Amino acid sequence: MSTWFITGCSTGLGRSLAEAVLARGHRAVVTARDASRVEDIAAGHPDAALALSLDVTSPEQVAEAVRAAEERFGGIDVVVNNAGYGYRAAVEEGVDADVEKLFATHVFGAASVLKAVLPGMRERRSGTVLNISSIGAHVCPPGSGYYAAAKAALEAMSRSLRTEVAPLGIRVTIVAPGGFRTDFAGRSLTQSPEPIADYASTAGPRRIENDTAHGTQPGDPAKAAEAMIALAEAENPPSAVFLGSDALSAIEGVLEQRRSEVNVWRELSTSTDF
Repeated sequence: MSTWFITGCSTGLGRSLAEAVLARGHRAVVTARDASRVEDIAAGHPDAALALSLDVTSPEQVAEAVRAAEERFGGIDVVVNNAGYGYRAAVEEGVDADVEKLFATHVFGAASVLKAVLPGMRERRSGTVLNISSIGAHVCPPGSGYYAAAKAALEAMSRSLRTEVAPLGIRVTIVAPGGFRTDFAGRSLTQSPEPIADYASTAGPRRIENDTAHGTQPGDPAKAAEAMIALAEAENPPSAVFLGSDALSAIEGVLEQRRSEVNVWRELSTSTDF
């Protein structure tokens, strides 16, 4: 039996994961900005679940939530940085305050959780970190530049962290999902309020009013939860995994395109050496 600390459990992948973890007989600290939205999960497992309010953009709340988790269950074995939401805007359309909030949640919020959880993992010389990214960090579609940038920052931090903590018995894996039938493209999606006409054909099709993908995504959240549990239980988990056939196909295309471009410009790249 292991103890999981999961952020962003009110809906979507976080909720599915919390339910699957508890169904497997593990303990789970299920968090959301408003604990009332996850109390139903904990109610079915009164001895194994703890529902907590947590705004990951508040380092004080993060520290208090981790303290409460450790007081209730002892050490945290698996931490899942899942809290987040979508933001769509052409780069020029982005509202500064909204972009800052986006990074505060996806990047700095995840860092706060890690800083609070890692001391205990280091002391025990064991632990697993699953940082939830997105295939968008690699595809970088027009209209999602800020969201892709936030997830790319999370991935870069995760790769450095993986190397830093590997000798301490702590494993770090990036989980990059494709499209799943959650409310990510519904309630959890935000966008800039003022579209610029010149971006109508590029960023425009990704605006909420033009989105036709919601409810038709290929991914099953319950199966994603099982995949994440398998990663946490793996003896040698990967640095990154792409969930969904759409995500796998997309990353294969991105890697092929990047390799081709590197080769085309290889002579220029090497021309800068002494």
